[in-house]
Amino acid sequence: MKGRGWAALAAMACAMTGIAPVAAQGWRHVGAVERVEPRADGVIVASGPAQLRVTAVGEGVFRVTLAPDGRFDPLPSWAVVAAAAPASVAVADTADAVTVTAGDAVAIVRKRPLRVEFADRAGHVLLSDSQQMPMAWSDSPHGPRVRSWKTMPADEHYYGLGDKAGPLDRRGRAFTLWNSDAYGWQGSSDPLYKSIPFFIGLRAGTAYGVFFDNTARSSFDFGKESEDYFSFGAEGGALDYYFIAGPQPARVLQRYTALTGRTPLPPMWALGFQQSRYSYNPESKVREVAAQLREHRIPADAIYLDIDYQQGYAPFTVDRKQFPHFEQMIADLRAQGLRTVLITDLHIKHAPGTGYAPFDSGLAADAFIRNPDGSLYIGPVWPGDAVFPDFTLSRVRDWWGGLYRDFTAMGAAGYWNDMNEPSVFNVPGNTMSPDAVHRLDDGSQRDHRAIHNVYGMLNARATYEGLLKLQPEQRPFVLTRAAYAGTQRYAATWTGDNSATWHHLAQSTPNLLSLGLSGMALAGDDVGGFIGSPPPDLLTRWYQLGAFNPVFRNHAATDTRPHEAWVDGPQHEALRREAIELRYRLMPYLYTVAEENSRSGLPIMRPVFLQYPQAEAFYGNDRDFLFGPDLFVAPVCDGRLDAQQIVLPPGEWFEFGTSRRQVAQKDPIRLDPRPSGVPLYARAGAIVPMQAVVQHTGEKPAGPLQLQVYLPKAGGECSGSLYQDDGESQAYKTGKLLRVAYGCEVSKRGVVLTSRIEQDGFAPWWGDVEVTVYGVARKPSALRRDGQSIADWSYDPQMQLVVIRMEQARRGWKVVLNL
Repeated sequence: MKGRGWAALAAMACAMTGIAPVAAQGWRHVGAVERVEPRADGVIVASGPAQLRVTAVGEGVFRVTLAPDGRFDPLPSWAVVAAAAPASVAVADTADAVTVTAGDAVAIVRKRPLRVEFADRAGHVLLSDSQQMPMAWSDSPHGPRVRSWKTMPADEHYYGLGDKAGPLDRRGRAFTLWNSDAYGWQGSSDPLYKSIPFFIGLRAGTAYGVFFDNTARSSFDFGKESEDYFSFGAEGGALDYYFIAGPQPARVLQRYTALTGRTPLPPMWALGFQQSRYSYNPESKVREVAAQLREHRIPADAIYLDIDYQQGYAPFTVDRKQFPHFEQMIADLRAQGLRTVLITDLHIKHAPGTGYAPFDSGLAADAFIRNPDGSLYIGPVWPGDAVFPDFTLSRVRDWWGGLYRDFTAMGAAGYWNDMNEPSVFNVPGNTMSPDAVHRLDDGSQRDHRAIHNVYGMLNARATYEGLLKLQPEQRPFVLTRAAYAGTQRYAATWTGDNSATWHHLAQSTPNLLSLGLSGMALAGDDVGGFIGSPPPDLLTRWYQLGAFNPVFRNHAATDTRPHEAWVDGPQHEALRREAIELRYRLMPYLYTVAEENSRSGLPIMRPVFLQYPQAEAFYGNDRDFLFGPDLFVAPVCDGRLDAQQIVLPPGEWFEFGTSRRQVAQKDPIRLDPRPSGVPLYARAGAIVPMQAVVQHTGEKPAGPLQLQVYLPKAGGECSGSLYQDDGESQAYKTGKLLRVAYGCEVSKRGVVLTSRIEQDGFAPWWGDVEVTVYGVARKPSALRRDGQSIADWSYDPQMQLVVIRMEQARRGWKVVLNL
């Protein structure tokens, strides 16, 4: 039923029976508060046997846990890392409510009926339980179901839940979180591969977040059932959630990633272009693709090997008939600047008595999941009958990590954990039996219903931690398909088996933005579409959009036409090369943004409202986005021939690489004819570090470091930054890094540019700097660097730009342009 249909029927039932709507649906809910137990970090209140615990776990972050029988589950969270305790917590108990104050937010526990509200220090309510539909539980064969209903303002918007299809704004729809092998998914498909039960609510520029830390099958309804409330709950486990105050959406995301962990700084090569296919085989084909990448001057950093490199699809094996010189091939690719990424699915072939080492060692270590009767759980996947590691045990994760020893010795650089929902063929639900038994380190057990959504995360964790043990000085690169909240600590991800359609090209942006808003900043999709053969125009547009995705990987199924950049003739090849080259020119900027993400949790690819929360025109924009803080991308995402229409974010923007200044306005910019590339804009006041084109990130760029300065109006903010290190080791953690802050001040008299070294523990590839200043209306009368005249500079009156070339400019400097 639409709108208020269910609520109306429930109200009628309530009027006739005298019971609450939740009771009419079989729910039981807490009544009035009967006992209050103040604590140093919050409060526990009781209503009958049920207890509700509200604690402050960080500045502006509260945890709410309901125990219907009064017993709180001691199982620690798989997602939450050690939270920073708030500086102070104030608890006040009155006749009507208990308040818990931590930082800039207040949790209010109302006593009659028991419900929870969250407000800012000024008393503005940010989120509150529905008085008509309070939190509740009901019995099921597998434990209590739990649910929470919240009032839903008419103008509030909802974002997150990770990798979900459809529009970025979740309002008006309902979702299920149950990791699923969703081959051929479409815009209405649900559930998909990942379960990240975190969302951001945004209303008139003010935001909050909710993280429902429950690994069972869960669901979220953002107003599909009723226009008056939204709700979330699960088919098992506890009602255990975190409220995260803003008020800015960026602040919410920073606090959420502080709670669940942040993405480690990736190796720089992982930000380069990556070429893949299911499958490149035999060995001669891999070498041919590598040679073509270099012959066609297509910058690239990695080649992926899908399951056909293995012997009978058995993980951690090599088919020596197809790949007779496997180790030498990896070394030869590396000499060409190409890393090798190997798929390592988690299903281990069930092969007793055959000498298959992963099975034999896993069986000896009692590493595999079992049925309730103690027998091995066996399910068919790519190698046929397979067994599955019990990643909930730390000793099994250690065993799994050790399986990578041979591949790391061979020189493989990254690993691809696919099929880890887990996917099982020809069984109900296409996944593991819900009764399969997982064992925990404390000796307790859980069935697969409770572990399913976190299983892929634990697989990625085992891979990541194993690689760190094997190569402690190297940054691991792991790509996972399935995920739960916190997976960003261990792996990058992608959106699974998409299709070669214009719809899927357009869908990639809201999916990736949502993943970034859910903590998983290192994400991409299969450029060109995994399923099907894209026409040339679609494939070209996908390369152009993919160049601004955090993970830029071209991948396709084995039965499709080739997706490589050169397959459609010189005109399309040139456009695709241009897109890839722009990404490599922007690598200093991109790497700086990736490092910022590792510290702050702010994603690389950002919805406009994350940076401009008052810009309500962008609350429902599924096409345009920010690439880092300073670049606005308006990609072409459909095959229509009518003009491209663009609305800019607030403030002033420059067409990238020009002095053409645009001011944000309500009426869209009309680009007619349609652009051959991606419309790209730089924020007025941005200083963007760039470099010359290279064929891979390990190649030293020719010439100087390039700085593009887009001048704001007089008095406007103007800044930029640069982060650099060796790009692959852990040495940056001990201070072997370079961090530079750039600034500029604009006045009627001229422009002052500055470079300030903040950390100087790494010697970069560059020593000289070339600064291009855009938006200079007249030729400067003089230029000085640190008080000395600059001779090597030029002014282009038509382009209204100044180019300044400075030698030995790695140290701090100050440049004055007199106008």
